[in-house]
This record gives sequence, structure tokens and C-alpha cells, in this order.
Amino acid sequence: MSLVIRDARPLDAGACGAILGQAIRDHRWMPQLHSGAEDIAHAGRMIDLGWVRVAEDGVIRGFLAREDNYVHAIYVARGSRGAGIGRQLIEDARRTCGQIELHTFLANAGARRFYAKLGFKELETSDGDSNDEGLPDVRLIWPAPNLSAPHLEDAR
Repeated sequence: MSLVIRDARPLDAGACGAILGQAIRDHRWMPQLHSGAEDIAHAGRMIDLGWVRVAEDGVIRGFLAREDNYVHAIYVARGSRGAGIGRQLIEDARRTCGQIELHTFLANAGARRFYAKLGFKELETSDGDSNDEGLPDVRLIWPAPNLSAPHLEDAR
């Protein structure tokens, strides 16, 4: 079966929550702040808000949660990473967004390389005061803006 990207349905919350929780456990530097049930509930809230698109081939392999042009989450299941699923989820979002913005952790070197290959530009870093994990992060945007534009000078 080929990969299909579609809007998430309420019953997808379990699979999306499991993918989210596994990804957090796979990053040993990341604190585990929530239980598996809380991860599922969080995925369910994002689905209820209409933010989530899933990639599936009979099994959900990954998901992207986007509110307007801001990506709140993008995760690919263990065993499916490196197969182009994350790229397909980003390309799906690009079809409906003129610009995409997101944050990732500075420690997540793999994600930073992934976003750089897709043309995202790192705009600013923080010390982690604004995220639940308390970890330094970086704000990224696509397409890469003209950094001399006056409206982005303050973001640098």
C-alpha cells in the first residue's frame, strides 16, 4: 500500500500519541514530562482542533500538527524514520501555506539537519524559558526570509 496523507480522525489519537511518546523516549536528552495517556490526550486535542495530518500506509507512520502556518509537532514512528515521511508531511503543509514556522530543540541535531535540507532558516534561539521542557530551542522559518527585511530584524 502506498503512503497517503490525510486529515486525522479522532480514533487516530492513540497512534499519534504513541508515536509522540516513543520519539520523546528515543531522545534520551529530552525530559519525559507526560504519561502515555497524556500523550494520547494531547494528540486528541490537536486532532479535535483540526491541526493534524497523518501519513499512513494502512498503519499511521507519522503526523504533523499545524495551526495556520505554525507547526506544533511533527513526528515519525520508529522504524519509519529516514524513509521520507517527514519530508512528505512538510511538503503537504507547504501546499497550503505560504510560510511555515516551527521550533526545535538545539540538542536535536538530526531535526536541525532535516529542516536545513528542506530550506528552513534558523532565525533565533532561546534558553528554553518559553517551552515546557526548559531546553534551549531554535525558531525556524520556511521559505528562508530576506533577513534584511525590517519586520524580521527584531527576530534575529
